[in-house]
Amino acid sequence: MKKFLSLFILFCASAFSQTDSSTWKHNLVAGLTATQVSFNDWAGGGENALAYTTVIDGRSVQDLETTNWSNTYKLAYGQTRLGSKPLRKTDDKLEFESVLSYKVGMVINPYASFTLKTQFDVGYKYDDAANTKTVLSRFWAPAYLTQSVGIGYAPRQEIKTRLGAALREVRTRTGYIENNRTEGGIESVTDAQISFEQNILFTSKLELFAPFNNIDVVVMRSDNSFTAKVSSIISVTLNIQLINDANVSARTQIKETIALGITYALI
Repeated sequence: MKKFLSLFILFCASAFSQTDSSTWKHNLVAGLTATQVSFNDWAGGGENALAYTTVIDGRSVQDLETTNWSNTYKLAYGQTRLGSKPLRKTDDKLEFESVLSYKVGMVINPYASFTLKTQFDVGYKYDDAANTKTVLSRFWAPAYLTQSVGIGYAPRQEIKTRLGAALREVRTRTGYIENNRTEGGIESVTDAQISFEQNILFTSKLELFAPFNNIDVVVMRSDNSFTAKVSSIISVTLNIQLINDANVSARTQIKETIALGITYALI
């Protein structure tokens, strides 16, 4: 995986350096949500609390006459502290996606893509009764890399989907032993970005992967967000993530977040 990642980074650096920078359009948005509660001789009781989450969403797109090269990157990290307990991680995301499409038709075009999903920090399972914690994940473990080629379909400007043959590599670690699993399969990715009125945006990404050696076992990842702009920099976001991966858990993983925070367009 390290060799492939190094080659991909070199390829991207070379491609960016050889293209006209004026043909690229960049967008970068940063967000911060924070909550703090403190009690002192409060008759109703309660525990002090602190929580924060930082998010960076970026996109770089080069749309030419015959090709479209879209790159997206998402970074997120959050922690919370309740009472006298130490800070605990609540959000941790490092994602990158690159899709190069060749324009041969109005709505159907061949593509090649690369995606990377991992995290920054160590993740623990806490046992407060025994005052212990067990490491479940860490930086680059797990890490998911997927390369695919196929056909993309865009029936509307707000909805894009693609279907192709893919090679998926999963890296995990048990103690000091690294484990890598590589499998070929079929991948489907659908993106939707729909605006309601002028201040409400719905974004959704559905990713499906079915390995050739076990085609009826589908890995599903779904990320859905409703964002309402209260003002030019203040927004409310409802996010629901679903992960169904039998290699990780026999049950569907669900994460729901409601946040009120500050967002600012850096680019």
